[in-house]
Formats: sequence, structure tokens, C-alpha cells
Amino acid sequence: MRSRAPSSVALTSTVSRKATSTQRSVAGGAPLLQPNANKSPRTRALSMARFRYVDIFAGIGGMSMPFRRRGGQCVLACERDAKAMQTYCANHPLQCEVVDDANALNGQVPDHDLLLAGFPCQPFSIAGVSKRNALGRPNGFECKDQGNLFFRVAEVLAAHRPRAFLLENVKNLVRHRKGETFNVILDVLGQLGYDVQHRVISSQAFVPQKRERVFIVGLRGPHSFRFDAVRLPPPVKWPSLGDILEEEVDEKYTLTDHLWNYLQAYRRKHAAKGNGFGYKLFGPEDVAGTMSARYYKDGAEILVRQKGANPRRLTPRECSRLMGFDGLSSSRFKIPVSDVQAYKQFGNAVVVPVVSAIASKLVREL
Repeated sequence: MRSRAPSSVALTSTVSRKATSTQRSVAGGAPLLQPNANKSPRTRALSMARFRYVDIFAGIGGMSMPFRRRGGQCVLACERDAKAMQTYCANHPLQCEVVDDANALNGQVPDHDLLLAGFPCQPFSIAGVSKRNALGRPNGFECKDQGNLFFRVAEVLAAHRPRAFLLENVKNLVRHRKGETFNVILDVLGQLGYDVQHRVISSQAFVPQKRERVFIVGLRGPHSFRFDAVRLPPPVKWPSLGDILEEEVDEKYTLTDHLWNYLQAYRRKHAAKGNGFGYKLFGPEDVAGTMSARYYKDGAEILVRQKGANPRRLTPRECSRLMGFDGLSSSRFKIPVSDVQAYKQFGNAVVVPVVSAIASKLVREL
């Protein structure tokens, strides 16, 4: 028998009660509107859409892009960070409802066939849990600001019963509190009538970054989706960091002597204690570690070697390529914000080609 976190029992029951009331049946998908030249641009977009989806905790649209490219129409985007929404709007045709508070979703979500959500990962990540423990703060579901936002997603699923959903979070979610947290999530989703599958996927097959995330797919009714059918490129085709680096880079991305000396001293101090903390250097032939939202502070987690000079940070454009918003050598994704905001946004994002590989299989079920 799976155990549940005590704080989630009431929420689980609430979601189950809501599941008894549906707004529509989606076993066959909602009927699409018929094309009409006299309709508004938003209605015409819906008329041509193969399916409708909502994008909760949308960030800068990494979950949305692969489904929009496959004929989907976003009918709601939810993101509280105004700067992230600025980047989102610069790159996505925004003909949909916009909500900036996930706790206020009830009553504002349009009918949809697919729900996408990369719910906040900080309460479940290794770094996030360690920091909260050190500060005496709650983590996981007990983190009131972010930890219980999964249940807002569950409430939308209960009320609307979309055909499918795709959720994303850090790999450590599976192991958090010895698996208890993940079991609660699977139980809640199962109670809502979904066949639930999950898989941990590393982005290394698509971009030169070792970024492992757990993806959770759920479908209602008969389907043929299998996560093991989502194929990754063979290792011989995996990219290296040199594939994304720009040829000419502004000197402002090179670390100052002061910062470089500080990072070296910091690393030596922890090495003497037997710890592995400190900066990480990479060359063109390497694969970088995971980029985080704190990259803007000093870039220490991914520094690029430079001959005859201090190492440098990645540029925002290189980060866009590292996360798959751009191709390995392209520069089409619009970055309308400051470098600091861009680093935060890409560090919080999902790797687009990973979602695209899943979407190629999941869209068939819609």
C-alpha cells in the first residue's frame, strides 16, 4: 500500500470529489469549430487547431512550443513572472487567456484537450530541499508557496477532464521523502481516471547539457501511448558544447579577475574539506552540467575555457541553444529581456527537444 503525506490527504479527497463533476466528455476530443472567415483571429485559430491545450506554469513556453508546432492552439497561459511572460509573448502567438496566479485558476480555464504543466521544482530539488532544511523551512508539499501547486493542477484536471496531460519536474521528485511524495502524485492522478506513465529523461541526447527531468504523462480512455516508444538519438549523434558556442563573444561575459580569484579560492576552501563545491570549466568537446536559475550570479556551474584569458559565462543566445529554444547554431528565439532575466528564464525552463520527442507520440492520441 502506498503511503501519503499527512498534509495531502485532505487535498487528495477534495480533488477526488471534484472529479465526480465533469464539464464535458473528452474521450473522443472536443469537436473543433468550423472555419469561418468572419470570426475573430482567436476563433479562426481555434477553428484550424487540431487540439486545444492549456499551459500552466508556462515560463517562456518550452512546454508549449512543440505542441503548437504540431497544430495545437493554446487557450490559456498561466505564469506569474511578468518578465517571463514578456519573453513568452515575444515568441508565441498569444491568442489566449492569460492568468498570473495559479491559485486563481478555478473558473478561468477554457475547455481543452491537453494540459501542460511544469509545476515549481524548487521544493523537491536536491538543492532546494537542502537549502530549506538548512534554513529550517518546509519542503515538498509542506512548502505553502510552491509545494502544493501540484494540487492546483489536479483541480483543473478534475474539473475539465482533458484527454491527456504532460507534467515535468526535477528528477529528485521521484525520490523525495523516499518516494512518498511521488506516490501521492501518482495516486491523485490515478484517482482522476488517468492511465499514468513516467520516465526520467536526460537532455544530453539533444543538447550538450546533462539535465535530467521526470516527465509524467496521463491519458483517459483507450490509447496506445508508451513512454518506451519515445526514442532518443543514438549516442554517436549527441552534440558537444562546441556546437552551440558563438564565434565572437563580447568581453563582458569574461569573468573579472576579482570574480575569477574568488571562485578559485572558494573551490580550494571546499576541496580542503573534501567537498566538491565550486566552479566547473568546460571546453568545446565537453557536455555541460545542468544550468540553473542562479546562473546569472556568477556563471560558476558552466564556465567556458578561454585561451590566454579568464573563463567566461555562456551568452544568453548560447543558453537559448543549450535549452533547445534555438537550434544548435540558430538565433531565431527572441530574447527581449536583460541578461540577468534571460539567465533566470533559461535556467528555469524545460529543454524543448525533449518535450518535442514526447509530443511526437502524445499528439497522436489527441
